[in-house]
Amino acid sequence: MFGKKPTLKEGVHVFSTKKNGDFYDFIFGVITGVDGRKLGINGVIVNPVGLKNKIAQGKTGSRSSEILEHPTPDNVVLALVYRVEHENFAEVIDLDKDKCDILPPKVYAMLDGWIRESLPELINNVLSLPPGNERDEAKRVLKHRMETLVDKNLKRTLYSVCRSLKILN
Repeated sequence: MFGKKPTLKEGVHVFSTKKNGDFYDFIFGVITGVDGRKLGINGVIVNPVGLKNKIAQGKTGSRSSEILEHPTPDNVVLALVYRVEHENFAEVIDLDKDKCDILPPKVYAMLDGWIRESLPELINNVLSLPPGNERDEAKRVLKHRMETLVDKNLKRTLYSVCRSLKILN
């Protein structure tokens, strides 16, 4: 009835972080190799520059700083509402120095889809524009993207985020 606890081995989805200034960028990917306490990871590294800018401008609360100081697979989606920069990540992390959490495949697919579908950019467009025609058009584009998503988990998460931000009406 109960399966074995997942272990860090090739093919497992993981979440890690990397220090970038005062805050952390986050990494999600797949383990490509294990050598003792070192893991080869192939995936995406995300720099949540939009949230970092909001914090620098004093436009956020303590929860935003918490997300960037202690990112977890559960809280990073809140950083993905603002503009992000991302690039491919194919490096080795050291478990003695770096944090590494196993990600369920559905969570990995949701995070990966969120970035690959450019959802932070679409949401940020809606949030940053003043009320009017441009903002209405940005909402239409976001809603269309949401309707065309294939991954049900990603679609459900996006809908939930948009509803909580009150940008769907």
